[in-house]
Amino acid sequence: MRNSQLLWHSALLLLGYLTLASLQVYDDMSDLRGSYCEYIGCCQNRKDTCSKPIIGLEVGTLCYCDDFCNRTDVHDCCPDYWSVCWGLEITTPLPPPTTRRPPEQITSCTFKNRVYFVNQTTRDNCKNCRCVPTGVQKVEMMCDPDVCLIDDEILYAVNAESHGWTASNYSKFWGETLERGVKYRLGTLQPKKDVIRMNPVKRYYDPAMLPTHFDSASEWPRYVTGIQDQEWCGSSWAISTAAVASDRYGIISKGREEVQLSAQNILSCITRPTGCEGGRLDRAWTFVRKYGVVDEDCFPYTGNNNTICSIRRFGPLRASGCTPPRYSERTGRYKVGPAYRLGNETDIMYEIMRSGPVQATLRVYHDFFSYKEGIYRHIGASLPHLQGYHSVRIVGWGEEFTPMGLKKYWKVANSWGTDWGENGYFRILRGVNECDIESFVLAVWSEVDRRILTTSYTI
Repeated sequence: MRNSQLLWHSALLLLGYLTLASLQVYDDMSDLRGSYCEYIGCCQNRKDTCSKPIIGLEVGTLCYCDDFCNRTDVHDCCPDYWSVCWGLEITTPLPPPTTRRPPEQITSCTFKNRVYFVNQTTRDNCKNCRCVPTGVQKVEMMCDPDVCLIDDEILYAVNAESHGWTASNYSKFWGETLERGVKYRLGTLQPKKDVIRMNPVKRYYDPAMLPTHFDSASEWPRYVTGIQDQEWCGSSWAISTAAVASDRYGIISKGREEVQLSAQNILSCITRPTGCEGGRLDRAWTFVRKYGVVDEDCFPYTGNNNTICSIRRFGPLRASGCTPPRYSERTGRYKVGPAYRLGNETDIMYEIMRSGPVQATLRVYHDFFSYKEGIYRHIGASLPHLQGYHSVRIVGWGEEFTPMGLKKYWKVANSWGTDWGENGYFRILRGVNECDIESFVLAVWSEVDRRILTTSYTI
């Protein structure tokens, strides 16, 4: 009987050892200390007195020291069961418990096909951008809210379809904000109400006599001022005033007073000048009519708001430090008569053909900065962002067959350099007051010296 009990006991030992060796799931109890089965004894069946709480594991977990532990699931078996109850020393290290690995921390942003680490910065057009955490396991590239002067969406919207004109990415505008562009690439303040109500002059002519095409720059190539660049100075109000007066001096005098007048003289010398921050056309023309201006060589354009007025308010050219032009009777500064307003499309055309370019005020939208060529019209590609007013010279007109039919246009001289638009010019729809270009058009009569008009000489 005793031998059979020993045999049975040995069989159970072997079975238990083999079972333990084949376990697929283990609990890591290496951090548990103390006597469990050794303290409470080994039970041959399940009894509450054979259980004990396991410290460090889940609340309510008990360990047992009986034959119940002779199975594959050992989650609730005391760690000293095999050594105390079966006399076996298990030296095989138990694998660590299976736990969920924490998610890897995201440490970079992908922005325009490039990777940036957290807190790394970059510049996107006019915007400063930084890779920053924005939540749990989330990072984003955050950029300044500025609206850029050159906008990829506008370029695509204009060029993807046929609108009659194309857009371009200008390097001198790239990286600049729309706010800075409106402030320093335009510069004309909206006329006051009393100026807006100024009555247009009456012209008597036959509209049928007006040609379909006319270009002052081709008709009077020597006298029409070339394209200028106002640079980053809101001086279009002064540049267009000086240019229109210059054109008309050359045309009205038939070349005897061919001159380029100083825009800087207007920009710097008006009382309480706003200069590069913008100005009003009525004040510019009043200044030229009352005090006169000098030529460009005497007071060159700097495009600088801090340029001090070096010209005395009154006095002849020599008293202002200027050299009178050769082959001329002129001794005083260049003045004009009162500015007058033109009322409609054909009046503007007749005035240009008769006396030269006129001055217009243009409402500038965001997409206009990207104009490259064609007949411009605002297509609404830009969001309702900042707008501004800009002074330009209308030098001629024409018409052209397009995929959208016959289109009439104005030819206009801008002041953003010859690398913009059509060699510094742009064409815009005519007869529909596109961008308010026909709303406030001004012209003047240059005060050419009568002695010059009556004197015959060879230049």
